[in-house]
Amino acid sequence: MDAIKKKMQAMKVEKDNAMDRSDACEQAAKDAKIRAEKAEEEVAELVKKSQQLEVDLDKTSELLLTTTQQLEEKEKALLAAELEVNALNRRIQGLEEDLEKSEDKLLIASQKLDKAATAADDSDRMRKVLENRAIQDEERMTKLEDELKEARNQAEDADKKYDEVAKKLAQVEAELERAEERAETGETKIMELEEELRVVGN
Repeated sequence: MDAIKKKMQAMKVEKDNAMDRSDACEQAAKDAKIRAEKAEEEVAELVKKSQQLEVDLDKTSELLLTTTQQLEEKEKALLAAELEVNALNRRIQGLEEDLEKSEDKLLIASQKLDKAATAADDSDRMRKVLENRAIQDEERMTKLEDELKEARNQAEDADKKYDEVAKKLAQVEAELERAEERAETGETKIMELEEELRVVGN
């Protein structure tokens, strides 16, 4: 009897243990199902992400191709720019040499300009002197012209007076001739009268 009780107790314990294990298995199955569902969800999410990644990869590949082409074009442009920069550097060097030559020419031109300015000042002073002389000569010329006019006027007056004197002289000479003729006639008459008086006195 005790053995049966022990056995029953042992069986009950085993049953309880089995029930516990069953509960544990059910819980584990539930947990596994939950994990499986989560895993499926994660797989679905991973598939979705994988698809998105494939799309992104295609876009990235296209972008990489475009970027590579752009990079090649930029490299070509950079090479062209470097060539242009080198050409510009050579041109700048040539311009600097030309600038040095131009500066030398400018210095020479400035010196010549200074000399020309000095000569211009001298010429200006000479011009002023000559202008003053010209003004003085013009004043003297004006004075001489006035004197010449006056002399001409005086000469014209003298000519007129000479003509008048000549006319008067001619008249006086004519009158003198007539007077001489009258005097000669008078002397003849006087001589005749004197002769007559001598005759009469004798």
